Amino acid sequence: MKQYVISKNDEGRRLDKFASHILCNAPRSFTYKMLRKKNIVLNDAKASGSELLSEGDVVKFYLSDETFASFSEKSTPDPSLSGMMPKIVYEDEDILIVNKPSGMLSQRSAKNDVSLNEICLAYVTHDPAGSGETSGNFTPSVCNRLDRNTSGLVIFAKTYRAARSVTLAIKEHTIRKYYKCIIYGSISSDMELSGKLIKDNATNTVSISTGQEGADIITLVHPLCTKNNRSLVEIELVTGKTHQIRAHMASIGHPLIGDGKYGYADVNREYEKKFGIRSQMLVCYRLVFPDDPQLNDLAGKTVEIDIPEDFKKVM
Repeated sequence: MKQYVISKNDEGRRLDKFASHILCNAPRSFTYKMLRKKNIVLNDAKASGSELLSEGDVVKFYLSDETFASFSEKSTPDPSLSGMMPKIVYEDEDILIVNKPSGMLSQRSAKNDVSLNEICLAYVTHDPAGSGETSGNFTPSVCNRLDRNTSGLVIFAKTYRAARSVTLAIKEHTIRKYYKCIIYGSISSDMELSGKLIKDNATNTVSISTGQEGADIITLVHPLCTKNNRSLVEIELVTGKTHQIRAHMASIGHPLIGDGKYGYADVNREYEKKFGIRSQMLVCYRLVFPDDPQLNDLAGKTVEIDIPEDFKKVM
Protein backbone atom coordinates (compact mmCIF):
# COMPACT_ATOMS: atom_id res chain seq x y z
CA MET A 1 0.00 0.00 0.00
CA LYS A 2 1.19 3.49 -0.90
CA GLN A 3 -0.15 6.53 0.94
CA TYR A 4 -0.09 10.22 -0.02
CA VAL A 5 -1.04 13.09 2.28
CA ILE A 6 -2.31 16.02 0.25
CA SER A 7 -0.25 19.18 0.70
CA LYS A 8 -1.26 22.79 0.20
CA ASN A 9 0.35 22.59 -3.21
CA ASP A 10 -2.03 19.84 -4.41
CA GLU A 11 -5.18 21.29 -2.87
CA GLY A 12 -8.02 21.70 -5.36
CA ARG A 13 -6.97 18.92 -7.74
CA ARG A 14 -9.50 16.30 -8.78
CA LEU A 15 -8.80 12.91 -7.26
CA ASP A 16 -8.82 11.13 -10.65
CA LYS A 17 -6.27 13.58 -12.07
CA PHE A 18 -4.10 13.21 -8.99
CA ALA A 19 -4.28 9.40 -9.19
CA SER A 20 -3.55 9.43 -12.94
CA HIS A 21 -0.51 11.60 -12.32
CA ILE A 22 0.79 9.17 -9.69
CA LEU A 23 0.08 6.22 -12.00
CA CYS A 24 1.52 8.10 -14.97
CA ASN A 25 2.17 4.98 -17.07
CA ALA A 26 -1.26 3.42 -16.53
CA PRO A 27 -4.21 3.88 -18.91
CA ARG A 28 -6.98 6.06 -17.52
CA SER A 29 -9.31 3.05 -17.64
CA PHE A 30 -7.06 1.26 -15.13
CA THR A 31 -7.21 4.21 -12.73
CA TYR A 32 -11.02 4.31 -12.83
CA LYS A 33 -11.20 0.54 -12.42
CA MET A 34 -9.06 0.80 -9.27
CA LEU A 35 -11.34 3.54 -7.94
CA ARG A 36 -14.43 1.38 -8.55
CA LYS A 37 -12.81 -1.63 -6.82
CA LYS A 38 -11.65 0.50 -3.86
CA ASN A 39 -8.00 -0.14 -4.65
CA ILE A 40 -7.69 3.65 -4.63
CA VAL A 41 -9.49 5.31 -1.72
CA LEU A 42 -9.82 8.82 -0.33
CA ASN A 43 -9.73 9.14 3.46
CA ASP A 44 -10.35 5.37 3.69
CA ALA A 45 -13.63 5.67 1.78
CA LYS A 46 -14.67 4.72 -1.74
CA ALA A 47 -14.45 7.63 -4.18
CA SER A 48 -15.59 8.28 -7.74
CA GLY A 49 -12.58 10.36 -8.76
CA SER A 50 -14.45 13.65 -9.18
CA GLU A 51 -13.76 14.75 -5.59
CA LEU A 52 -11.65 17.90 -5.11
CA LEU A 53 -8.74 17.29 -2.77
CA SER A 54 -8.12 19.36 0.35
CA GLU A 55 -4.95 19.82 2.37
CA GLY A 56 -4.59 16.92 4.80
CA ASP A 57 -6.63 14.44 2.75
CA VAL A 58 -5.12 10.97 2.51
CA VAL A 59 -5.10 9.01 -0.76
CA LYS A 60 -4.17 5.33 -0.55
CA PHE A 61 -3.22 2.97 -3.38
CA TYR A 62 -3.80 -0.71 -2.57
CA LEU A 63 -1.64 -2.15 -5.35
CA SER A 64 1.18 -4.68 -5.36
CA ASP A 65 4.67 -3.22 -5.22
CA GLU A 66 5.40 -4.51 -8.73
CA THR A 67 2.23 -3.01 -10.23
CA PHE A 68 2.73 0.32 -8.49
CA ALA A 69 6.38 0.51 -9.55
CA SER A 70 5.64 -0.26 -13.21
CA PHE A 71 2.81 2.25 -13.44
CA SER A 72 4.40 5.07 -11.42
CA GLU A 73 7.96 5.18 -12.74
CA LYS A 74 8.69 8.70 -14.04
CA SER A 75 11.51 9.78 -16.29
CA THR A 76 13.97 12.26 -14.78
CA PRO A 77 14.82 15.35 -16.86
CA ASP A 78 18.36 15.45 -18.19
CA PRO A 79 20.32 17.84 -15.90
CA SER A 80 22.33 19.14 -18.86
CA LEU A 81 19.17 20.67 -20.37
CA SER A 82 19.22 23.40 -17.71
CA GLY A 83 22.26 24.77 -19.54
CA MET A 84 19.95 25.65 -22.46
CA MET A 85 17.79 27.87 -20.23
CA PRO A 86 16.72 31.07 -22.02
CA LYS A 87 16.82 34.43 -20.26
CA ILE A 88 14.73 34.43 -17.07
CA VAL A 89 12.59 37.56 -16.87
CA TYR A 90 10.79 36.83 -13.60
CA GLU A 91 10.98 34.14 -10.92
CA ASP A 92 9.44 33.40 -7.53
CA GLU A 93 8.72 30.19 -5.61
CA ASP A 94 5.67 29.44 -7.78
CA ILE A 95 6.29 30.87 -11.23
CA LEU A 96 9.03 31.26 -13.80
CA ILE A 97 8.69 33.61 -16.80
CA VAL A 98 11.28 33.26 -19.57
CA ASN A 99 12.00 34.89 -22.91
CA LYS A 100 11.67 32.01 -25.38
CA PRO A 101 13.81 32.49 -28.48
CA SER A 102 12.50 31.93 -31.98
CA GLY A 103 13.14 28.36 -33.11
CA MET A 104 12.45 26.70 -29.75
CA LEU A 105 9.34 24.58 -29.15
CA SER A 106 7.19 25.53 -26.14
CA GLN A 107 6.22 21.88 -25.65
CA ARG A 108 7.50 18.85 -27.50
CA SER A 109 5.41 17.43 -30.32
CA ALA A 110 7.41 14.17 -30.56
CA LYS A 111 8.97 11.95 -27.90
CA ASN A 112 12.57 12.95 -28.67
CA ASP A 113 11.95 16.70 -28.99
CA VAL A 114 13.71 19.06 -26.63
CA SER A 115 11.37 21.91 -25.77
CA LEU A 116 11.24 24.83 -23.38
CA ASN A 117 9.09 22.71 -21.09
CA GLU A 118 11.84 20.09 -20.60
CA ILE A 119 14.50 22.78 -20.24
CA CYS A 120 12.56 24.61 -17.51
CA LEU A 121 11.75 21.31 -15.80
CA ALA A 122 15.46 20.44 -15.70
CA TYR A 123 16.20 23.90 -14.31
CA VAL A 124 13.71 23.70 -11.42
CA THR A 125 14.63 20.08 -10.72
CA HIS A 126 18.42 20.15 -10.84
CA ASP A 127 19.64 23.74 -10.70
CA PRO A 128 19.88 25.15 -7.12
CA ALA A 129 18.93 28.58 -8.49
CA GLY A 130 15.69 27.16 -9.81
CA SER A 131 14.54 25.26 -6.76
CA GLY A 132 11.14 26.16 -5.43
CA GLU A 133 8.17 24.59 -3.66
CA THR A 134 7.66 21.88 -6.24
CA SER A 135 5.72 18.78 -5.30
CA GLY A 136 6.53 15.18 -6.14
CA ASN A 137 2.85 14.77 -7.00
CA PHE A 138 2.83 17.55 -9.61
CA THR A 139 4.99 17.97 -12.70
CA PRO A 140 5.78 21.65 -13.37
CA SER A 141 4.93 22.78 -16.91
CA VAL A 142 4.41 25.74 -19.24
CA CYS A 143 1.03 27.48 -19.00
CA ASN A 144 0.96 29.34 -22.31
CA ARG A 145 2.45 28.24 -25.61
CA LEU A 146 4.03 30.22 -28.43
CA ASP A 147 4.62 28.91 -31.94
CA ARG A 148 8.13 27.50 -32.48
CA ASN A 149 9.16 30.56 -34.52
CA THR A 150 7.49 33.15 -32.28
CA SER A 151 9.67 34.57 -29.53
CA GLY A 152 8.71 36.10 -26.21
CA LEU A 153 7.25 35.58 -22.79
CA VAL A 154 6.24 32.11 -21.61
CA ILE A 155 4.90 31.34 -18.12
CA PHE A 156 6.12 28.16 -16.42
CA ALA A 157 4.30 26.99 -13.26
CA LYS A 158 6.50 25.36 -10.63
CA THR A 159 3.57 24.43 -8.37
CA TYR A 160 0.06 23.15 -8.86
CA ARG A 161 -1.50 26.17 -7.17
CA ALA A 162 0.34 28.42 -9.64
CA ALA A 163 -0.68 26.26 -12.61
CA ARG A 164 -4.31 26.36 -11.48
CA SER A 165 -4.35 30.16 -10.97
CA VAL A 166 -2.52 31.02 -14.20
CA THR A 167 -4.49 28.54 -16.33
CA LEU A 168 -7.78 29.95 -15.00
CA ALA A 169 -6.65 33.53 -15.65
CA ILE A 170 -5.66 32.64 -19.22
CA LYS A 171 -8.96 30.84 -19.78
CA GLU A 172 -10.91 33.85 -18.50
CA HIS A 173 -8.70 36.26 -20.52
CA THR A 174 -7.73 38.28 -17.43
CA ILE A 175 -4.01 38.00 -18.23
CA ARG A 176 -3.58 40.51 -21.05
CA LYS A 177 -1.08 39.43 -23.72
CA TYR A 178 0.57 41.98 -26.02
CA TYR A 179 2.64 41.27 -29.11
CA LYS A 180 4.68 43.33 -31.53
CA CYS A 181 5.05 42.38 -35.17
CA ILE A 182 6.27 43.84 -38.44
CA ILE A 183 3.75 43.44 -41.24
CA TYR A 184 3.44 44.07 -44.94
CA GLY A 185 1.45 47.22 -45.82
CA SER A 186 0.46 50.41 -44.04
CA ILE A 187 -1.95 50.64 -41.11
CA SER A 188 -2.74 54.10 -39.76
CA SER A 189 -5.55 53.54 -37.24
CA ASP A 190 -6.61 51.08 -34.55
CA MET A 191 -8.53 48.01 -35.67
CA GLU A 192 -10.65 45.39 -33.92
CA LEU A 193 -10.64 42.20 -35.96
CA SER A 194 -13.16 39.45 -35.32
CA GLY A 195 -14.19 36.26 -37.06
CA LYS A 196 -14.15 32.48 -36.84
CA LEU A 197 -10.94 30.46 -36.85
CA ILE A 198 -11.01 27.06 -38.54
CA LYS A 199 -8.05 24.70 -38.09
CA ASP A 200 -6.87 22.19 -40.69
CA ASN A 201 -5.00 19.53 -38.70
CA ALA A 202 -3.72 17.84 -41.84
CA THR A 203 -1.73 20.91 -42.91
CA ASN A 204 -1.36 22.53 -39.47
CA THR A 205 -2.80 25.77 -40.81
CA VAL A 206 -5.84 27.85 -39.94
CA SER A 207 -8.22 30.01 -41.92
CA ILE A 208 -10.45 32.91 -40.95
CA SER A 209 -14.15 32.79 -41.75
CA THR A 210 -17.17 35.03 -41.24
CA GLY A 211 -19.53 32.03 -41.25
CA GLN A 212 -20.99 30.01 -38.40
CA GLU A 213 -18.30 27.34 -38.07
CA GLY A 214 -15.08 27.72 -36.11
CA ALA A 215 -13.87 29.29 -32.86
CA ASP A 216 -14.63 32.94 -32.12
CA ILE A 217 -11.55 35.14 -32.21
CA ILE A 218 -10.87 38.81 -31.48
CA THR A 219 -7.59 40.56 -32.32
CA LEU A 220 -6.90 44.21 -31.41
CA VAL A 221 -4.39 46.02 -33.65
CA HIS A 222 -2.63 49.28 -32.74
CA PRO A 223 -0.18 50.79 -35.28
CA LEU A 224 3.09 52.13 -33.84
CA CYS A 225 4.87 53.33 -36.98
CA THR A 226 4.65 52.96 -40.78
CA LYS A 227 7.27 53.44 -43.48
CA ASN A 228 7.93 52.10 -46.99
CA ASN A 229 4.67 50.15 -47.02
CA ARG A 230 5.63 48.24 -43.87
CA SER A 231 4.24 48.72 -40.34
CA LEU A 232 5.27 47.96 -36.79
CA VAL A 233 2.09 47.17 -34.85
CA GLU A 234 1.15 46.19 -31.32
CA ILE A 235 -1.45 43.45 -31.05
CA GLU A 236 -3.49 42.43 -28.03
CA LEU A 237 -4.99 38.96 -28.12
CA VAL A 238 -8.45 39.01 -26.60
CA THR A 239 -8.70 35.33 -27.49
CA GLY A 240 -5.68 33.10 -27.95
CA LYS A 241 -5.95 30.47 -30.69
CA THR A 242 -3.43 28.64 -32.85
CA HIS A 243 -1.79 30.99 -35.41
CA GLN A 244 -4.44 33.61 -34.61
CA ILE A 245 -2.31 36.72 -35.18
CA ARG A 246 -0.60 35.35 -38.26
CA ALA A 247 -3.80 34.20 -39.97
CA HIS A 248 -5.88 37.22 -38.94
CA MET A 249 -3.35 39.73 -40.28
CA ALA A 250 -2.92 37.74 -43.50
CA SER A 251 -6.71 37.64 -43.96
CA ILE A 252 -6.82 41.45 -44.25
CA GLY A 253 -3.84 41.65 -46.61
CA HIS A 254 -1.19 42.47 -43.97
CA PRO A 255 0.76 39.25 -43.36
CA LEU A 256 3.75 39.19 -41.05
CA ILE A 257 7.18 39.65 -42.57
CA GLY A 258 8.99 36.30 -42.62
CA ASP A 259 5.85 34.18 -42.22
CA GLY A 260 6.38 31.13 -44.42
CA LYS A 261 2.81 29.83 -44.01
CA TYR A 262 0.67 32.93 -44.36
CA GLY A 263 3.01 35.58 -45.79
CA TYR A 264 4.13 36.68 -49.24
CA ALA A 265 6.99 34.53 -50.55
CA ASP A 266 8.65 37.33 -52.58
CA VAL A 267 8.59 39.72 -49.61
CA ASN A 268 9.99 37.03 -47.30
CA ARG A 269 12.83 36.31 -49.73
CA GLU A 270 13.70 40.01 -49.76
CA TYR A 271 14.00 40.14 -45.96
CA GLU A 272 15.89 36.87 -45.76
CA LYS A 273 18.43 38.19 -48.29
CA LYS A 274 18.82 41.60 -46.61
CA PHE A 275 18.56 40.72 -42.92
CA GLY A 276 18.67 36.93 -42.58
CA ILE A 277 15.01 36.80 -41.49
CA ARG A 278 13.80 33.18 -41.64
CA SER A 279 10.74 33.25 -39.35
CA GLN A 280 7.74 35.45 -38.67
CA MET A 281 8.53 38.78 -37.04
CA LEU A 282 6.36 38.28 -33.98
CA VAL A 283 7.20 38.61 -30.29
CA CYS A 284 5.06 38.35 -27.16
CA TYR A 285 6.64 41.28 -25.36
CA ARG A 286 4.28 42.19 -22.51
CA LEU A 287 2.05 40.37 -20.01
CA VAL A 288 -0.29 42.31 -17.74
CA PHE A 289 -1.53 40.33 -14.75
CA PRO A 290 -4.86 41.02 -13.00
CA ASP A 291 -4.96 42.19 -9.39
CA ASP A 292 -5.79 38.68 -8.22
CA PRO A 293 -4.43 37.55 -4.82
CA GLN A 294 -4.23 33.98 -6.15
CA LEU A 295 -1.32 35.17 -8.31
CA ASN A 296 0.65 36.23 -5.21
CA ASP A 297 3.59 38.50 -6.12
CA LEU A 298 2.50 38.78 -9.77
CA ALA A 299 -0.91 40.26 -8.89
CA GLY A 300 -1.35 43.60 -10.67
CA LYS A 301 2.14 43.50 -12.21
CA THR A 302 3.34 43.99 -15.78
CA VAL A 303 6.20 41.89 -17.18
CA GLU A 304 7.82 43.30 -20.33
CA ILE A 305 10.85 42.64 -22.53
CA ASP A 306 12.64 44.54 -25.28
CA ILE A 307 12.09 43.61 -28.93
CA PRO A 308 14.57 41.11 -30.43
CA GLU A 309 17.69 42.22 -32.31
CA ASP A 310 16.30 41.14 -35.70
CA PHE A 311 13.37 43.54 -35.17
CA LYS A 312 15.81 46.37 -34.56
CA LYS A 313 17.72 45.52 -37.74
CA VAL A 314 14.58 45.61 -39.87
CA MET A 315 13.25 48.77 -38.22
